Amino acid sequence: MSLTIIGAGAMAMAMADGLKDRYKLEFVVRNLSKVDIKYPIHLLNKFNINNKDIILAVKPYALESVANNLIGEANSLYSILAGTSLEDLKKSIKAKSYIRAMPNVSARFRSSTTVITGDKDLKESAIDIFSYIGDTIWVETQKEIDIATAIAGSGPALLALVSEAMMDGLVKEGLKRVDAIEITNSLFRGFAPLISSNHPAIIKDSVMSPAGTTASAYSALEEGAVRSSFIKAINRAFKVTQK
Repeated sequence: MSLTIIGAGAMAMAMADGLKDRYKLEFVVRNLSKVDIKYPIHLLNKFNINNKDIILAVKPYALESVANNLIGEANSLYSILAGTSLEDLKKSIKAKSYIRAMPNVSARFRSSTTVITGDKDLKESAIDIFSYIGDTIWVETQKEIDIATAIAGSGPALLALVSEAMMDGLVKEGLKRVDAIEITNSLFRGFAPLISSNHPAIIKDSVMSPAGTTASAYSALEEGAVRSSFIKAINRAFKVTQK
């Protein structure tokens, strides 16, 4: 199967790295001189999308200008534009079927968390494509994908903040930076299978002993309203998709 990716930003390239072994890829970009990629590349200037399967991977604000430079009707359109509704996509770009998807940059390692929704006739094809770059979850409404964007799309940045804070904390107490990085990275690798098989509260209770190190650390996080801050962060991200 061939896929045409419109856009060549970080997310587009992460998806390409994850999909390249299974799909024949080509790119459509605004300026040929500003990109250096190893795939067939076309200029976005009245580009004909007739019967093509398109992954739309540009910034949401660029939808109108990109659409104005496309002609024809695509076979399918998979949009990864945050907060851009199916209705807006259908008004802008002609296609037989439409899907909204929210992957993340872990697609490069086929470890993305991708939430999708859209036309039911394209559901199986969408799941097939995005499951190749990681876990894929179908939701029934656009509101649900907008909510999920805070974690499915923005989650790596939030976890990066957590990991960086952990590293800095270890260094503050006297650990070498290289060791702090290795320890924290190892923690994240080991946590993945743990969280996939246990509720977070169970994990916490199994580690926290009376008056121990975990209880003390957890208390400090509660004093800083870390839990509340994360809930607010998800709320803020959701609000952005509603603008």
